[in-house]
Amino acid sequence: MQDVIVSKEELHALIANKLLEQNVPDEHAQIVSDVLVHADLRGVHSHGAIRTEHYVNRIKHGGIKKNPNITVENVSSSVSKIDGDHGFGHVIAKKTIEQAIENASKTGVGVGVAFNSSHCGALSYYMELATKAGKIGIAMAHTDSFVAPFGAKDAFLGTNPIAFGVPAKNNPPIILDMATSNVAMGKILVEKERGNKIPLNWGVDVDGNPTDDPNKVEALLPFGGPKGYGISLMVDILSGILVGAAFGPHIEPMYGDLTKHRELGIIFIVLDPKFFGSMDYFLNNIDQLYKEIHSLEPAPGFSNVLLPGEPENNKSTQRIKDGIPLPETIINYLKS
Repeated sequence: MQDVIVSKEELHALIANKLLEQNVPDEHAQIVSDVLVHADLRGVHSHGAIRTEHYVNRIKHGGIKKNPNITVENVSSSVSKIDGDHGFGHVIAKKTIEQAIENASKTGVGVGVAFNSSHCGALSYYMELATKAGKIGIAMAHTDSFVAPFGAKDAFLGTNPIAFGVPAKNNPPIILDMATSNVAMGKILVEKERGNKIPLNWGVDVDGNPTDDPNKVEALLPFGGPKGYGISLMVDILSGILVGAAFGPHIEPMYGDLTKHRELGIIFIVLDPKFFGSMDYFLNNIDQLYKEIHSLEPAPGFSNVLLPGEPENNKSTQRIKDGIPLPETIINYLKS
C-alpha cells in the first residue's frame, strides 16, 4: 500500500477538523490532534492518526463524551485526583500531568491520577510536558486485556505502557516510552492496515502459537518473559486499582462495545530535581551522561550508541522538515 506524505500542519488540521465535525470543543480537538501528530512525527504510528476514525466512532456511539465535566480534587499538596467524566483521554491526561507538575513545583513530588478516562495516546507526549517544565516525569497507564501473563495461554493484562522523561541542559530530554508487551497492539494494527506480515515474536494465534499474520493475533506476549509480566502487573495495579479504575480483563475493550465508557485510569508522578539538590548539578550531569554514552564504542552492527528517545527525536526533526508518511487509506478518511 502506498504512503502519502503530509506536513505536520496539514495532518494536525485534518485530525482536528474531523473531530470538530462531531462538535467536539475546539480546545479538546486541538489537544487530541497535538498528541496524535506527536506520535506520527516520532514514527509511533500505532498511536497517531490511525486512531482518529476509532475516536470518531466512539463519539458517535457515546463511548466518549464530547463535553465532559472534568473535575480536580486536590487530596493533599502533592496528590490530585482527576475525574475525567469519560471524555477524551488526551485531554484528561494533559490536565492530570499539568496538575502533577504544579504539585511538584510546590512540594518536590507531585502525583496526578485520573479515572473515568479513555485512551490517552502516546505517554511520551506528557513526559515532554514534564521535561519542558524542568521536571522528571513518570507515567503508567493500563489497557484492555490482550497480553498473556508469563506461563499463560490466554490474555489477562493489557499492553500497559510505562514512560519516563528526564530534562537535560543542552540536549533533548531523555524520553523512554514503552509497552510492557513485546510490541504495542497499535503496531499490529498499522501492519494490518498496510497489508504486511509481522515478526513471529509479536503475537500468538488462538492456539497460542506464534503467527506472522496480524489478522490472526489473539494475544501478545510480555517482553522479557516473567520480567515484563511482573512490570505489566505493577502498572495495572498503580494505574488501575490504586486510582479506582478497573483492572485486567475487567477493562472495557477499545474495539468492543463503542457505546460503553472504558473507565481507564492513569498515574503521573513528577519530581522536581531542585528539591533534591542543585538543579545545575543535575542538568550538567545529564549532559555529561549524554556525552559519555555517545562516546562509547559501538558494538558490531551499530554505527553509534543512543539514549532512549533519540531515534524518535531524530525522526521527528526530519519529518517536520520532509513531511510524515502515512497510508493513503488514513489520509483519504481524514479528507472524506
